[in-house]
Amino acid sequence: MNPLNSMEIITLAGLLAGALDITATSTLMSLQGMPLERLWQGIASGALGASAFKGGKKTAALGLFFHFAIAFTVAAIYYAISRQLPITTERPVLCGTLYGVVVHLVMSRIVVPLSAAPKREFSAKAFVIQLVIHICFVGLPIALTVAHFTR
Repeated sequence: MNPLNSMEIITLAGLLAGALDITATSTLMSLQGMPLERLWQGIASGALGASAFKGGKKTAALGLFFHFAIAFTVAAIYYAISRQLPITTERPVLCGTLYGVVVHLVMSRIVVPLSAAPKREFSAKAFVIQLVIHICFVGLPIALTVAHFTR
């Protein structure tokens, strides 16, 4: 079996993290009574603003596309870092945990506030829940995938 190239590793890590993250958040929001279409439109609202919530399935699909584009970008950044810092593949649990924290902080405190998404009131509970999701379902899967396939 041939080893995977960098694009294959990034694609696999991005798909895995994207699928795990959207599944965790979708499940959580569904249990709270939020329709999945509305959740995914919320992602699209980062680019489209409040009009995303009037676009039906088309803007929901666009939100899913954006979600996975972000997951691939986050995976590519980790992969690039791993080429410069060997500790990222030597200690993937530690580095993946830290990366999940960093991704969550960048998304929640920089990207979303600067986007066109409607502003929401800060919730410590939601912040912590999303922090755990980003550690377990974004940072760790990306780090473990990159470490596994680059050894």
